[in-house]
Amino acid sequence: MTSRFTELTVDCRDPERLAAFWCEVLDFKVIDRSEGKVEIGSWVPTVEDVRARQMPPTLMFIRVPEGKTVKNRLHLDVSPIDAGTEDEVTRLLGLGAVKVDVGQGSDRNWVVMADPEGNEFDVLRTLAPQD
Repeated sequence: MTSRFTELTVDCRDPERLAAFWCEVLDFKVIDRSEGKVEIGSWVPTVEDVRARQMPPTLMFIRVPEGKTVKNRLHLDVSPIDAGTEDEVTRLLGLGAVKVDVGQGSDRNWVVMADPEGNEFDVLRTLAPQD
């Protein structure tokens, strides 16, 4: 018997807004939605695909009544693939992210940001080809 990591679920106040933000960040699409829930991903999961190989997990945003109160114990790391890190940070700020200080210090080569509901994530080094 084996399990697969298929979804990462994020509790939030506004699933539609947060899903739209992360779709823009990751170039994902909405693959399922219902009352109080939106799932996004880079692919539409099928049982056959999941059984055949490890596939990238989807993100599920589920409405909860309470807001975020403390630093995340789990967070996403993103790496720009077609721009520099600073250009990506600028783009994400334009989408509604903010830079945050979680005690990381100024000598780090990543940038800590938060999505529109305050969930922290890191922007790592670029993976874009260097000229």
